[in-house]
Amino acid sequence: MSVRIGILSYHFPPEPAFIPGSLAEELAARGHEVRVLTGFPDYPGGHVYPGWRQRWHHETHSRQLTVRRVPRYPGRATSTRGRMANYLSFAGSATWVARRYFTDLDALYVFQLPATTFATAGVLRLLGQVPAVLHVQDVWTRDGAEETGEDRWAARMGSAMTRIFRTAARIAVAAPSMRDLVVAAGADPTRVREVLNWTDERIFHPVTPGVAARQLVRRDGRCVVMHAGTIGARQGLETAVRAAAALDRTMDLVLVGSGADERRVRGLAAELGADNVRFVERRSPVDMPELYAAADYQLVMLRDLPELRGTVPGKLQAALSCAAPVVASAGGDTAELVERARAGLSCPPEDWAALADRFWLAATIPPPARVEMGRRGRSAYLREMSLPAGVDRIERLLHEAAGRAAAPVSELRGNLA
Repeated sequence: MSVRIGILSYHFPPEPAFIPGSLAEELAARGHEVRVLTGFPDYPGGHVYPGWRQRWHHETHSRQLTVRRVPRYPGRATSTRGRMANYLSFAGSATWVARRYFTDLDALYVFQLPATTFATAGVLRLLGQVPAVLHVQDVWTRDGAEETGEDRWAARMGSAMTRIFRTAARIAVAAPSMRDLVVAAGADPTRVREVLNWTDERIFHPVTPGVAARQLVRRDGRCVVMHAGTIGARQGLETAVRAAAALDRTMDLVLVGSGADERRVRGLAAELGADNVRFVERRSPVDMPELYAAADYQLVMLRDLPELRGTVPGKLQAALSCAAPVVASAGGDTAELVERARAGLSCPPEDWAALADRFWLAATIPPPARVEMGRRGRSAYLREMSLPAGVDRIERLLHEAAGRAAAPVSELRGNLA
């Protein structure tokens, strides 16, 4: 049965926001009327994209899908004040437009990032009886004990999130242990479901690597572990460099990408004389499946921080969708998903000796067994994380919120097998 669905999202294509973008397209393709409310594209540079101009009346239409964009204060949000100006300007613009744009909705879907929090609070107050489904991507865990500077804003953000969680008809969490965080923040546990994020399946799927990809990734017959993505503070790639340096005759570590910590990671590799650690500049996403296929394993790393234990980085879904076996140096949900799917190897985060042991074991596993790991990982992705699986679950939550279906008690603990 079709419903009239509003989607509130801080980011939306052409920004790299494929979760709300692909969800909107798929819901429209299933016959629902979908209205998106978002800002003008400016991520990640902090400047409105070339060819775009912020204005109040900007709508695009295709089949059952309408996208309305509202102005917001642009900027890279490197300071607390700039970040809050960005968030609050979007909240004001979205609330102003929502009064007419979101009339007669059956349900509202919110792609819930911290940046969306104030807009969500304003829109929900305005719409009154319209039930909301939140798809929570991150939970603001700071308690705001100090009422100065950033802690003052943290307290306001936390209070707004608590109000939203308490009033939402349904809440989807993007990682299993995030459920506990949203319940602790005020959500009714009977309204919370797990809906893992999916990847861009038009790009990330199994392929055969070409000659150029093999030449870029491999230089001899040794096992290749690749890390693709940001080289930043959350990843802690110094741990991987130290682990690889201890196995310089056994395996190669290839780091594809860039980031704020790149210079430090390069410097450590040089200091350790780690000739088996190589750096490849950032590549287009469309090039990555071939590079994945040319390597033997994909490395997924997260530092040992409380806020990261309930995080599942997007590179895990991309690797599993490509049938690439995984080495995970992470705790919490990321390691649990890899182990449960039997899609690779895992070890505790920020422990270079344990990671070196995993690298050594990965190199000794025969190629046919690696292929089987990748096959199991792709099966788990298709079953638990794919676009059809995720949209099915979100669609059901929207029906439940709109009063079109009852929620079986058996589903209260989530949807994962």
